[in-house]
Amino acid sequence: MTKNRSNYVDKIEVLNEGLKVFFSNKSEDIFPNIWLRDHAKDESNWDKRSNQRKTFTAKLNPNIKIKNANISKKGEYIDIIWSDASNNIQYSSEFLYKNSVNYSHDKNQIKIWENQEIKDDIFLNYKNLISDKGFKNLLTTLHTFGFAVITDCKRDISSVEFVAKKIGYVRNSIFGGLWSFESNADMADSAYTNEELRPHTDSTYSNDAPGLQLLLCCEYDAKGGDSIMVDGLKIAETIKAKNKDLYNVLTKIDVPGNYTGDGVILEAKRPIIKLDDKNQIAQISFNNYDRAPFRLNPKLTKIFYEAISFFDNLANSKQYQWRYILKPGDLLIFNNWRVLHGRGSFIGKRKMKGCYLNKEDFDSSCKINGLI
Repeated sequence: MTKNRSNYVDKIEVLNEGLKVFFSNKSEDIFPNIWLRDHAKDESNWDKRSNQRKTFTAKLNPNIKIKNANISKKGEYIDIIWSDASNNIQYSSEFLYKNSVNYSHDKNQIKIWENQEIKDDIFLNYKNLISDKGFKNLLTTLHTFGFAVITDCKRDISSVEFVAKKIGYVRNSIFGGLWSFESNADMADSAYTNEELRPHTDSTYSNDAPGLQLLLCCEYDAKGGDSIMVDGLKIAETIKAKNKDLYNVLTKIDVPGNYTGDGVILEAKRPIIKLDDKNQIAQISFNNYDRAPFRLNPKLTKIFYEAISFFDNLANSKQYQWRYILKPGDLLIFNNWRVLHGRGSFIGKRKMKGCYLNKEDFDSSCKINGLI
């Protein structure tokens, strides 16, 4: 198989304060000497067993210099000899490229969707998850669309636990680890009613909201109760295209979420559209049920309500909603940092089991399988 040489090193220039690297895809970057020396991965500076740094960074000379640098193995590596050492230290082109200032992950695999763009490929069979290929297919579907439906599961908690532990580990919350629910007026959460639940993300009141949610239908003797999926990335994309000012409001104002009941008072806050340091969307966090009271100046208050109304009306538009009634044995799994979920009102009996997983565990599985 031919290697992709787009991020190989074509040329280098040793500068006084760093190393300028020219990659084969025409990108370039200057890597400061102290940063390169801090990331040396030879035997004396790096523990390969634990993947941890051995270097005592605070003792490095901040004005360290490069004595010699060469490209090796046809651009796959750069070999450097530092002024504080005599041994050669190798840096891979892949490592340097992925840590260049302008590097951004290729998100071509992510499909931002409306309801009509969701096809049958989001349905996967439980038995196929046992194989590495089948499990990777699940991760790929989740990474691409933000959700999947696993069919033909055993109708008990063992199915939820099996899928969860394939990805990471079950997260404990105020609802427990692995949980069951049906209509229950004694619970302090709207999810336990049989009323319609408008699209939202869970745990806006948690500083670190769950990354994945799993919901298994165990019993269904009812009318209605269809599950609702909405791509938060599509909502954000639409708002940004139609009204940049409202988009900016949603990315900048910290909105508090609150959970009061069952012996706890939980509160956290973050923007509805949370951006990373490269202004890419890192998280969608919207729950009109859990939004806590907070004040802005009158002018900003008016704009804020206009912005959340725009967001919420789009999320409740049929154009953006994928709806499906889960049958017994169907397990819905979705990315709570991307996809809003809801449920239609119903009459009858509907028993569900489920759990949460941490976002970093999902990301870890995706990285191990080469998806990110």
